[in-house]
This record gives sequence, structure tokens and C-alpha cells, in this order.
Amino acid sequence: MSGRRFVIFLFSLAILAIFNAFSLWSIYLLFADGNFGLMVTMVILTLLIDIIALNPKGYPYRYMIPAMILLFILTLYPMYYTFRTAFTNYGTGHLFTRQQSIQKLLSDYFYIPENPEEFEFSIFIELDNYSPTDRFITLLKSKTDGEMYATLRPQVVSRDASGNITLATAKMLEIKSDSFVIGGVNYTLSRSPDDRILAILSDAGARYIYFYSPQDTSTRPNAPFYFSEIRGVWLRNAEFTDSEGNQIRLFPNSLYTTFATTERKYALRTETSFSAGRAIQETVVYNRQTGRTLIEESGFFYDIDANGNEFIVEGYISDVGFWNFVRMFQDPKIRDPFFQVFGWTFTWAGLSVLFSFVIGLALAITLNDRRLKGKKIYRTLLIIPWAVPAFISALVWRNGFFNETYGVLNRFIVQGLFGLEPIKWLNDAFWAKVSVLIVNTWLGFPYMMTVSLGALQSIPEEFYEASSIDGATRLQRFRMITFPLLMVTVAPLLVGSFAFNFNNFTGIYLVTQGGPAIPGASTPAGATDILISYTFKLAFEGRGQDFGFASAISIIIFIIVAGFSWINFKLSGSFEEVSR
Repeated sequence: MSGRRFVIFLFSLAILAIFNAFSLWSIYLLFADGNFGLMVTMVILTLLIDIIALNPKGYPYRYMIPAMILLFILTLYPMYYTFRTAFTNYGTGHLFTRQQSIQKLLSDYFYIPENPEEFEFSIFIELDNYSPTDRFITLLKSKTDGEMYATLRPQVVSRDASGNITLATAKMLEIKSDSFVIGGVNYTLSRSPDDRILAILSDAGARYIYFYSPQDTSTRPNAPFYFSEIRGVWLRNAEFTDSEGNQIRLFPNSLYTTFATTERKYALRTETSFSAGRAIQETVVYNRQTGRTLIEESGFFYDIDANGNEFIVEGYISDVGFWNFVRMFQDPKIRDPFFQVFGWTFTWAGLSVLFSFVIGLALAITLNDRRLKGKKIYRTLLIIPWAVPAFISALVWRNGFFNETYGVLNRFIVQGLFGLEPIKWLNDAFWAKVSVLIVNTWLGFPYMMTVSLGALQSIPEEFYEASSIDGATRLQRFRMITFPLLMVTVAPLLVGSFAFNFNNFTGIYLVTQGGPAIPGASTPAGATDILISYTFKLAFEGRGQDFGFASAISIIIFIIVAGFSWINFKLSGSFEEVSR
């Protein structure tokens, strides 16, 4: 091995080692996070890349490694994840795993016991250039024995999706001889001659001045800052813990003007049951206030109120088998809108291809006529709808042409020319379908015109000359020569166009957003929704998110589009070429 090849070998080995280190680190993090699907994907991908890189016979496949990485991460794993989600109840109310939901029950729910110990409180704030900051100390005084406690600003434990604090905790330290120690730093209370606490001074040089207390009317000018920046951000979900382990929170019964001891509402316990003469132990969640065990059913934890009625406390992700597929046919409020959407999807795709092909072919035949002058100008003008981004064209049609009040069609043609009532282009089910078909035909005919023009020019002139000698009419020549030879080239493109329009989310959503809504539907289905826009609404719109049901519909879409792709391959002769 020459020196140059040896250096290249070492460099390749170093790159492979870095990749494996990154992969192993990612696999470990995914395993720790419980994301086993993506973890297995990374393991298989890493092994394949190592085999290709280290095996001399795998040299030709090394150039496919970048594509292989994208295939696994962006195609195969999303397919697996969609398939896995389709058999779960993942969605609104079921966004967490069972373990996460139990943890939320144990940490997020509390109740006020009978005769709780209450604490009056005062806020001391550190100033920055004479302006209040969110660095503060809370001073609490027991209404029972007058003992005083202090806490620094609580530490954030958890936040919601919007970044709001859902739990912040801090330790309560008893104040003795007007001083207390937190984190090794000594804090001292500074009092006025009449024994009022004016400030809290730390040995580190920080100074916290008396700022607000609900019991002190003189601090009311500072109330807006307290409510917005202190209570609204930090104290609303703050939980202080005393030396005995009791939890103290803002007391709702006093309109949040005091703190009070609270209790965790839910806890775990082990219950023993007997089945077939055998003792079975099970860990369950129970309500500490009532002593009742929570009912766990269909991915929900149910508690029982004072009237004996069950109510949902928390939900979690659980397997539901084929329920998401069954409910498409079982529930009339889901079944009827779904089949309307399903049927319209085929109608939309078929009519879009038909209209654009008929118009495109007619224009192509016209432009292919030798007697026509200025062909280049006509071709350039007719190609404009294809050149303009579909996103822009769809919005122009929606707002400029189909607007019921000031749209061009209603204002100048329907009302101005014919004096009729304005058409509800976007709010009537029939006219909304007409609208999206008009827009999609406008966007699609230039493509059909282009491919038809190319196919027409490939037909030998000798066929037409022979048919003229035989006395064939133009219609007969088109039916017997032009159309059959045209379809040899265009048929696969028509199938491909049908498959494209089957999932043409932009053409629907930008014009009508799938509306108008179907009356009586329990899902966010609209009259012009196709399967892909319906899936989008199920996942991200409506009264809640239903990722499981949306994934089930995605599988159906995948099967249908895969069938179209297979037909397209057959029509284009790809299978025959491969078999040779």
C-alpha cells in the first residue's frame, strides 16, 4: 500500500470512527429517552454503513451512503412511526405515556386539608438601577405561632409547551435572630425603629427591599408588577417545602393573599386481589383525600366525585388495536363524512386530470397546426400559469376572483353582467368544488399542453398522409391515429398526475381550506377536503388533535398511492425493462 493510499485509508477510518461515536451516543440517548423505534433505526443504519465501509465488496455502495441516511431517517422511520401511531389513541388527552401520566398525577395534583396552617407573606425585591427585578425573597409568617420563614426565588422544575412554569420549588428556612442561611450565604433582616422589616441584606452584597404584601395597603402601587412578574410567573405554581416535608402553596380560599399547607392528592399503593385461588398484587393510583382507587380504562385515569360520578383526571397513550380503522366504518358521524371525503378525493383527482388534459390537448393540437402564426408568442403566454408559483396563483384566485363581495367573477360578471345574486364560491359545497377544480385546471393545463405537444410532434407525418389518401376525416384521424399514439406516451403521465392530485394539499387548502364544513360531522371534515387535507385537520386543527386516527388515514393514502405507482410502472414498461 502506497503512502497516499495509506493516508486516505486512515482518514476514512477516522471519519468512520467519528460517525460510529456519534451514532453510539445518539443510540444511548434514544434508549434513555425510551424512543426505541428511532434507536433501532439508528442501529440498523450504523451496522449497514459499517459493513459497506469495511467490506471491499461494498465499495460500489459507498456512494449511496448519504442517500441511505436520508432514506432511513426521513422515509423509513416516519413510515414506522406513522404505522405504530395508527394503532394507538395518541392525540388530545393522550399525549403522554402511562408512566408520565402517573408522574403528573403524583406531582401536579394537590388539595387543601381541613384546618390548614396559613402563612402571611411579604415580597422583598432586588433593584437594578432603581427598577424592580424578578430576583426576590419571600418572607412567610405563620398565623398559628408567628414563626417566620424565608425562601429565595423558587427553582423551575417543569414548564408547559408555551414555556410557562408549571412547577417551581423552594425550601422554607426558619428565621432565627433575624437571620437565615441559604446556600452558604447569610441573610440578615434590616428593621426600622418601629420594628418594621425594611430590607434583607446578604453577606454577598445583595440588597432586597420591602416591595409588596397583600396585608399592607401602602404597597398597592407595586401590585401590578407583583401580579404580572412575581405571582403570574413564579408564585402561581410555586411549592415551598418546610423542614417537616409539608408542601405550602398559595391559598385559593383566601383569594391567594396567603400561603397554606397542601397535600398531594394522589399517591401509589399496592392492592392485593385473588384470581383462581392465587394472590395478585398490583400497584395502583389512589386519591389520598377520599381513599378511592382511580379507575383505569381505555387510556384514562378516572376519579369519582362527591356525587359518585366518574370524571377524567389524566389520559395516556395506549394501544387500541384496529380501532382507528374500525371507527371509520362504525361511527356514523365519522363514517359518513369520511366516505364523502374519500369519494370526493377520487372525483377531484379524476376531474382535475380530465379537465386539464382536455384543455391542454386542445391547445396542443391548435399550436401544432402549421397554419397557425405566432406560435412562440402563444406558447409563451400559455405557459405562464405553470411558471407562476401555485401558491401565489391559488391565493389570487381565492381573494381576487372568488371573493363573494368584491371578487372579479361576482362583481363584474355574475352581478354586473347578468344581474344575478352573488355566488357563494367558497361557502357553498357545490360552488366550492367548482372553485377548486377551476383553479387546479388553470394550474394543470400548461403541463398537459406541453407533454401533449411533445407527443404530437413525435407522431410521423406519413400516418396522416396515408389516412388522407384513404379518405379519413379529421375526427377519424384523431380517433384512429393521434389519440392511440398519444396515449402510449401520455398515459403514464396521466396516472402520475392523478396520483399527484390525489395528494394535492396545496390546491385544496389554499383555496377553500377544505370548507365549507360538512353538517353533523364529529370530525373537522369539509365538503372540499381530500384525504390529505382531512388528515392534516385531524392532526392539527379542530377541537383536538387525533394523531392516531390521522395516521390510520395516512396508511390508507399510502396504500392507494402505492397502487397508482404500481400502475404507473406497468404502463411505462418499467417492470418489463427490469425483467430483461
